[in-house]
Amino acid sequence: MSDFLSAMSDASLLRARAARAGAGTNGLRERAASAPPPRAIGLSQAGFDVIAEAKLASPAEGRLTEGGADRVVELAVVFADRGAAVVSVLTEETRFAGRLEHLEAAAAAVDLPVMRKDFLVDPIQLLEARAAGASGVLLIARLLPEALLAEMTEQAMAMGMFVLVEVFDRSDLETAVGVFDREVYVGVNCRDLVSLEVDRGRFESLAPHLPDHLPAVAESGIAEPGHAGEVARLGYRLALVGSSLVSARDPSAALDSILHAGRTARTEAER
Repeated sequence: MSDFLSAMSDASLLRARAARAGAGTNGLRERAASAPPPRAIGLSQAGFDVIAEAKLASPAEGRLTEGGADRVVELAVVFADRGAAVVSVLTEETRFAGRLEHLEAAAAAVDLPVMRKDFLVDPIQLLEARAAGASGVLLIARLLPEALLAEMTEQAMAMGMFVLVEVFDRSDLETAVGVFDREVYVGVNCRDLVSLEVDRGRFESLAPHLPDHLPAVAESGIAEPGHAGEVARLGYRLALVGSSLVSARDPSAALDSILHAGRTARTEAER
């Protein structure tokens, strides 16, 4: 595990964050049970969709935009209006300036499914996500032993949430194979978690090894419309796009361009 992942998943940080949620497990269960029902992902017939990420900062690029929950909501509304399939919200505080409150505010503001993106390593974090209104969660295969990945996937789905399982290499795919009989989404992250550099060649090298019955998601490195076209031609059904949208002068136009490029490439590939 890289130093970056180790730092972000430190057990003491997790305990502190869970305590700040303001409720024990029983309280979280009650809040999760009373939250509005999770929303299902509606994939377009155009063959390519975007998970648009509303975030304030990233370890690779620093602060992306000013504001707090208000800015996250503003971005989420723009993404929903312009055709995103999912809004992803960072809740990690240390390097992404995220908070659970951002997720809760975004989920209340849009009709799209909202996904909690964080370094989730404990089932209580799934309850936190559902209690805040999340319809889905991202689980990183490299962070979780195979049995825990399966347990957390099953628990999330039992609450009606979708799961995006993130991998970086063939070894991660072997860890995750136990959940590929479930209706999960499989994401390939092309960012190196030690150097934080992007290697889009990873999309191509891993594409033949992804389960063909599950939707594949290209994560990180989609900085321009041409990149969306590239992953669409490789068979990726969705792209998770954050920094390039948030930092764009016009996030609405940027999302339009990425969707158009990906859908045009998918149409051409199917001819």
